[in-house]
Amino acid sequence: MFIEVETHCHTLASGHAFSTLEEVIQMAKKKGMKAVSFTEHAPGMPGGPNIYHIINQQVIPKEIEGIRVYKGVEANIIDFDGNLDIEDSVIERLDLVIASLHSVCIKPGTKEENTRAIIKAMENKNVDIIGHPGNPDFPIDKEVVVKKAIETNTLIEINNSSFLSSRKGSFHNCKEIAKLCNEYGANIVCGSDAHISYDVGRCDKSSEMLDSINFNYDLIVNLKFERFKEHFFG
Repeated sequence: MFIEVETHCHTLASGHAFSTLEEVIQMAKKKGMKAVSFTEHAPGMPGGPNIYHIINQQVIPKEIEGIRVYKGVEANIIDFDGNLDIEDSVIERLDLVIASLHSVCIKPGTKEENTRAIIKAMENKNVDIIGHPGNPDFPIDKEVVVKKAIETNTLIEINNSSFLSSRKGSFHNCKEIAKLCNEYGANIVCGSDAHISYDVGRCDKSSEMLDSINFNYDLIVNLKFERFKEHFFG
């Protein structure tokens, strides 16, 4: 599977990634991609950038060497009421907002608590995507989450990094979530969650999993640039 739009990647600014914005752009161009969304971690992540870094993305050109650039953030869900570590007044200025649970920002709760955290985050009109919901550290009621995603027009992420070095043990959860998305017709994105330029656009493991369940690729919003633009910007 080749995605034309990267919806989830990090640069040096996130504190634990290893490439610059320019290096990411060059790799996306080399791979033939059409757009990249920069989603640095929000300030609640240890080592993450200052809030002014997120705000100052306005200085980044909308297009660099033929690659459309979208300015975003991966916000941290910080409590079981779905609150984020970044104010709405900031994220409403961005092109794309991912909300994720990270154990360094919130201690994992019960299945009911974790589910509530995601559900409440989805009710925030500025949240576009729920990041890596298959994380085994945060068990959730998958069906409730998928149905809420449809109700709120929130995208579920299938995160390729979760099948590699991050969040080990995610495969079964991600597969079950993908099956439910397929069954109910919930839109998804496939994000690389790249922390180094070489991984930008990488969705090989996600593709293998989706193919194994005969997933309907029409539900993948970032597969094609035009589909992505239509979903996010009408």
